[in-house]
Amino acid sequence: MHELQDLEVKLKDDLTPEQMLHIIFHYISLIAPEKNLDHILLYMADMGRELILADRCTLWLHDKENNLLWTKVAHGVKALTMPAEAGLAGFALKNNQSIFIEDAYKDARFNPEVDLQTGYRTKSVLVIPIQNQQGENMGVYQAINKMTSAGVFSSQDIDLLTLAASYSGKALEAAILNKEIEQTQKEIIYLMGEIGESRSKETGNHVKRVAEYSKVLALRLGLSPVEAELIKTASPMHDIGKVAIPDSILKKPGKLTDEEFALMQAHTKIGYELLKKSNRQLLKSAAIISHQHHEKWNGTGYPQGLKGEEIHIYGRITAVADVFDALASDRCYKKAWEIDRVINLFKEERGVQFDPQLIDAFMDCLEEIFALKEEYAD
Repeated sequence: MHELQDLEVKLKDDLTPEQMLHIIFHYISLIAPEKNLDHILLYMADMGRELILADRCTLWLHDKENNLLWTKVAHGVKALTMPAEAGLAGFALKNNQSIFIEDAYKDARFNPEVDLQTGYRTKSVLVIPIQNQQGENMGVYQAINKMTSAGVFSSQDIDLLTLAASYSGKALEAAILNKEIEQTQKEIIYLMGEIGESRSKETGNHVKRVAEYSKVLALRLGLSPVEAELIKTASPMHDIGKVAIPDSILKKPGKLTDEEFALMQAHTKIGYELLKKSNRQLLKSAAIISHQHHEKWNGTGYPQGLKGEEIHIYGRITAVADVFDALASDRCYKKAWEIDRVINLFKEERGVQFDPQLIDAFMDCLEEIFALKEEYAD
């Protein structure tokens, strides 16, 4: 009863045609240039809610691989997932059929589990499939609780929501494709990083840990989330140049001779030369990291002997992450150091090998670092 009283307080008048057009043009102007999938989903949810005067509107997308419907954007709730056949959304997706009902709890197709998760009371519902350019259903638009005195959705609402979906569907499809491409690029980068590490008997989890540590450090240092994610994605390539280093050096269990160490140092230049020709920001960043992650704050590192802030921040961040993981993990030539010993070394090397500000940031986020070390343990 309480939920229905709340709905009555928020009742709205039907929109005029001019108001409808204004809403459509406003949101299409936001959606058209947008590349971020989450932002597009939010704009589409907002447009649908305003256009047909719903209390809540959700964009469910179909994950074919896992046979799930998922959303990161649902008014009033956090991200949700459910089986692709579940509830009204699943029925609409499977049967390519629009649905509008007056009382969800009187319809056998309704899945009350969602209300149980959210504490919300669903009454009237409208669901329409969203199709890609090939005519395949890629998700559904779901509106809940009509906010007019009639209290139920109509065939006109179906037309309006279908119109909204058709206007914004191309941008949504492009964003999904772009996200898939980005994910593929990340997977390739991790694989390439793992190839470099595997040649020196390191595990694939080394590059994952370095990536995660690098993101934490970047955020703690005050870099933007976008740039922190860029460093995380690029850092797995830091040792890609090892692909050109002989096995006799990479897998030598004992200490390297001066000549062997000089050859080992060449992996930084090799990695840089492999990556620098790309115009992609991701690979350009990876080139910087590959080239500079063995430089030292006091100028005694390699290959260029850069000093202080001459070393790019990406290289300085990855250096701390890489050395921590190298010391705190088993290697073919040594056992893992005790954590206290690693921490003491970092304190000693503050302002010597490492950027002092970065060491301070590292000490401030040790709890996060240790949690990641445990999560991605070999």
